[in-house]
This record gives sequence, structure tokens and C-alpha cells, in this order.
Amino acid sequence: MKHAPRKPAPAHRSGKPRRQPTPAPATPRLIALNKPFDVLTQFTDGQGRMTLKDFVDIPGVYPAGRLDRDSEGLLLLTNDGRLQARITDPKHKLAKTYWVQVEGEPSAEQLEQLRAGPLLNDGPTRPAEVERIAEPALWPRNPPVRFRKSIPTSWLAITIREGRNRQVRRMTAAVGLPTLRLVRMRIGEWELGDLQPGQWREV
Repeated sequence: MKHAPRKPAPAHRSGKPRRQPTPAPATPRLIALNKPFDVLTQFTDGQGRMTLKDFVDIPGVYPAGRLDRDSEGLLLLTNDGRLQARITDPKHKLAKTYWVQVEGEPSAEQLEQLRAGPLLNDGPTRPAEVERIAEPALWPRNPPVRFRKSIPTSWLAITIREGRNRQVRRMTAAVGLPTLRLVRMRIGEWELGDLQPGQWREV
């Protein structure tokens, strides 16, 4: 008995086969980690620096997005490629909230510039939610932040809906408020909660 020939995968206009969506894992997992300062957002490093492998021993999960080595706080990891894309794809405009310690006392004008979206070297940023907050009860950073005794510091809560490289640090610098410490507290519906540096939980 002859079988009918298999139909080729539907093609784009370019003539290339359309990429098939990655099937969902049998057991989807989503991990919330409090990434410590000075840890790379990857599982391997050829230079002996600390990576996610030092804290998360779960096979098959990968970071959904990045958090700079010198930043702390919430990092999501998952084994579900579609969930990873939903978290990281800019078109979903997932809100990310950071607690940011800046050098100086922000003026009303500087706060308005941050809210409006300052102009960076790769174009203007989208409007952000920015408010002054009291100094939060966070874990001590190791190593400690270097302060200049003659200059006060302030804390801001900044929520953005895009993810450019080092965006929050560049935004505060653009309005004359250099970032000293940056801790991500929330991504979309997921919060850091009471996780301590290096701790993780399944969500």
C-alpha cells in the first residue's frame, strides 16, 4: 500500500520552512530566584566567576531575561520556552519594578524627567512610573555600596515596560542621579517577596 507523500512544512514568503513552535514541557517549571550581587545571569563561565549554577541545581531551566552582574533581586527561570518568550518579549510590555538607590536628592524636575522617559543614546525611553520611597529594609550588600560622605543618597521605586541594556542605570544617570544600588522587586505578576540572596522558590 502506497502512502500519500508528506506535505512540506508551510513556508514563509521567503520560501524557508516555517519554524515549528517548541512543544511545552511535560512538567512546566517556573523558579523565582533572588540573584545576589556579582553573580552572572548564566550557568557557565570560563573565568571562574559566580553563576546561577552556584545557587540553582535544577536541570533544564534557563533565565527568562537578564539581570546585570552588579544588580540584585528577582530573576525568573523556566524550562518552558513559550513562557520564557512571554516574559522576555518586549511586545508584551511586562512591567518590571526596581528599588533604586541613587546619589543625591532628586528634585521634582528630575523625577518628572524620569517619568516622561529620558533620552538615551539609543533613543527616548517609554514613560515610567517613578516615586520616592523610604530606605527599604534590605539585606546588606556584599561588598557594601561605596558612598561619598558629602553627598546624600535617596531611594526610588521605578517601574519600566521595556528592557534595554542597563536601562534603569542609564535613565537615572541621564537626569543626574547616578545609581548606587539596584534591586529588582517584581516582574509582571511575580514578586521577590521574602527571598534572601541566593534563595529560590517554585512559583
